[in-house]
Amino acid sequence: MSNAAPNSIYAGVTTLVVGFIVLPLVVIAWSSFFANPILTFPPTGYTLDWYRRAWDMDVFREGFIVSLETAAIATCFSLLLGVPASLALVRYPFFGRDAIQTLLLSPMIVPGIVGGSALFIAFIEMEAITDMQIAGTLGGLLIAHSLIALPWTVRLVTASLAGTNRSIEEAAASLGASPFTVFRRITLPSIRSGVIAAALFSFVISFIDLEKSLFLVGPGRTTLQIALVNYLEWNLDSTVAAVATVQIVIIGTLLIITDRYAKLSRVF
Repeated sequence: MSNAAPNSIYAGVTTLVVGFIVLPLVVIAWSSFFANPILTFPPTGYTLDWYRRAWDMDVFREGFIVSLETAAIATCFSLLLGVPASLALVRYPFFGRDAIQTLLLSPMIVPGIVGGSALFIAFIEMEAITDMQIAGTLGGLLIAHSLIALPWTVRLVTASLAGTNRSIEEAAASLGASPFTVFRRITLPSIRSGVIAAALFSFVISFIDLEKSLFLVGPGRTTLQIALVNYLEWNLDSTVAAVATVQIVIIGTLLIITDRYAKLSRVF
């Protein structure tokens, strides 16, 4: 009986917290079906027209495609840089390792608006030195999104490497396998789940970014997040709710798949 009360309190608090987090998402998804021409409550009816309207609008359709392409390319870059970096951090002791690890993970703790403005200023300074335009170009946007994704790749792959049995790698090396063969045949298969999780999570982080894209997106190009903000400035209907619901479904699905390969509760 003495344990029942604390358990009930714990269950109640947990329910309130989960409800506080989930309820806004449910409301957004619900409002995406309102038939009202202006977003009001209660709804006069329900319709799917807002989803069709969102896809018919060039700004949302093109923004969605740009966000997908940017996130996919940034994920590839983060894996190309993050997997070797994680391997070096976990497997090889060297001077300044802790400092480098902190540097690689630092974008996670820097507010997005600060990171975006800092990158914009850095690009402007580089342009003044090299006479090459970086800010406002696709290359600059990809660099920024790669920096967003890189810390998550390093964190997830590092956690996966820390849990592997290194004796198998040492045995393969002692039998004459080259370092690249050991990595390709032994290390990479053993951390495959971590790499997949890193790719999926990096994609999500890049796909939902707004702050850095605001500073670095070029003329004639927009991401889905910027398109949403611009649309909300002059409109208040369920089109935004429809777009947001699609994003919630995509991101939620990717996070569920990510948790299948690497339990996120063990990483955060």
